[in-house]
Amino acid sequence: MNAHLGNDAAPALPLASRQDGEYPRPQMMRSHWADLDGTWSFRNTGDDPAWRDGFPDPRDIVVPFPPESVASGIDEPDFHPVVWYSRLITAADLAAAGHGTDAPRVLLHFGAVDHRARVWVDGRFIGEHEGGHTPFTLDVTEALGTEPSTDSPAATDTSPGAGSHTLVVRAEDDPHDLTQPRGKQDWHEQAHDIWYRRTTGIWQTVWLEAVPTTAIRALRWTNLDHETMRLTVRLTGEHPAGTRLRVEATWSEHDEHLATVETTVGPTAHECELVVPIARQANGQAEQELQWSPDAPHLVDAVVTLVAPEGAAVDAVSSYFGIRTTRIGGGRFLLNDRSIDVRSVLNQGYWPDSHLTAPSRQALRREVELIKELGFNAARNHQKIEDPRFLYWADRLGLMVWGEAPGAYAFSPTAVQRLMREWMDAVERDASHPSIVTWVPANESWGVQHIATDPAQQAYARALADVTRALDPTRPVISNDGWEHPDSDILSVHDYEGEGDRLARTYADDAARTRLLAGLGPADRLILVGGAVDRGQPVMLTEFGGVNHQPGAQRDDAWGYTTAADGDDWIARITALYDAVRASSFLAGSCWTQLTDTMQETNGLLNADRTPKEPIERIRRAVLGR
Repeated sequence: MNAHLGNDAAPALPLASRQDGEYPRPQMMRSHWADLDGTWSFRNTGDDPAWRDGFPDPRDIVVPFPPESVASGIDEPDFHPVVWYSRLITAADLAAAGHGTDAPRVLLHFGAVDHRARVWVDGRFIGEHEGGHTPFTLDVTEALGTEPSTDSPAATDTSPGAGSHTLVVRAEDDPHDLTQPRGKQDWHEQAHDIWYRRTTGIWQTVWLEAVPTTAIRALRWTNLDHETMRLTVRLTGEHPAGTRLRVEATWSEHDEHLATVETTVGPTAHECELVVPIARQANGQAEQELQWSPDAPHLVDAVVTLVAPEGAAVDAVSSYFGIRTTRIGGGRFLLNDRSIDVRSVLNQGYWPDSHLTAPSRQALRREVELIKELGFNAARNHQKIEDPRFLYWADRLGLMVWGEAPGAYAFSPTAVQRLMREWMDAVERDASHPSIVTWVPANESWGVQHIATDPAQQAYARALADVTRALDPTRPVISNDGWEHPDSDILSVHDYEGEGDRLARTYADDAARTRLLAGLGPADRLILVGGAVDRGQPVMLTEFGGVNHQPGAQRDDAWGYTTAADGDDWIARITALYDAVRASSFLAGSCWTQLTDTMQETNGLLNADRTPKEPIERIRRAVLGR
């Protein structure tokens, strides 16, 4: 039996649309959680199965920073095929997670562990997960109910004491396994060309959450149209006949109640759907007041409550959603049925001292702010499934995001299965965010190098695009960003031509569009393959620019597609290339390469430390043309 949370009213919960960016799962919040980030014990040599109970001679590592990074305290960028972590779960951690009679089950959440993780508590195997960029959750209730360890060799500085338990994580990340989805992580020991140092092991937040026996497990928001949302709720545990699920939606900016919807949950149901009509949106003349867009990123708060037959609240979570639609039409990208110029920047999401992990949670907000200050309304998160807290700030501050899969480099049954599974998990994780407007499951034929001629690779790319549409039919899908599209809702092109006049001729008018799509593109790659035809889809220049500029100390290994002589020349080149894009009669959007310098790539608008290479106002004028 569940202990009830009280009467029919939901318990006090944080306001999801106005959170501070700390909560690891921003669209499903509870009142209590325990952050397990910080100093853990670490081993990166040897692989002894006995270490599930703890391990000798550990070093300290700062989680969630990868061991290759300076921020971790390890700072060893060489190969780490297997690494081990350990820390204590204390009584204080359980109390912070809200553990008690109202919430007896304890869930251990991992934001991301690259690439394969196995987990033990007090030497007891709890579970495992494969996929280095997606979250997983393990129920550790039973393990924590066992006699706590009092002699763990991993506890070198602090005695475990009564009520403490030893958590051990083994992470396996074979740097030479090209079937692993890896994105920009280099397979060479030293970073080269456009690839960067690796991110091994735990690289997103580890946290505890206590929940009732019967609980809300997951939420999924879907825009059905301009005035209707669909909420899919997944549940765990048993619930008696007469259990209800209630949703209350509020526009907190104006303290305006928008909707209350209830449905009865079947006794054996572990998933149910509610249609949430927003009545005020029926007035078409006023619907834009509440719609989400980059210029007006309105969010609607929602409290989702599981209610027992007698009226007591069993479980409740706080969430938010945005009302907006995305589609293509007339050769344009449409947001809320209106054409919008997609002005995007390529965002590697890489920091010099912490790699794929942001140096702080505040840095995720600042990244979104900088992108907008530079004049962009969108970001293409390149070859990375970004921390959900970045997406929260994109939702809240108004930034369209292209969600992209980290590619594998080989084509094989194993590579297909791995990327398909991980990408499906990523779409499921992020589909509720209004900021996500486009899905990109493949880039530049990575992992499908012979897609132009190989029917199997064409089928794989089409399958990736189609499974994305099956999971989320509400957003456009790019089948293979850059070239060689077998089935794409947007025809994207990568073109690093450095002269504005020549770029302008390539994208001038409808005749230029026909030439572009009928033959080889700028990288000597076909734009359409596998029987794909021009259906009038929008054409976007989704990588261009890439101008090398080093205003300070010069790197010997500096790399860019073209090089500017100085700051004035750099601004002139950016302006000329954007003038070419603006002059096109058919381009529906663009994506500048890139936001920041990243290791040897010195073609960022910002230095690696996020300082601008020239005053932001100058860069913004070049991007906007005004």
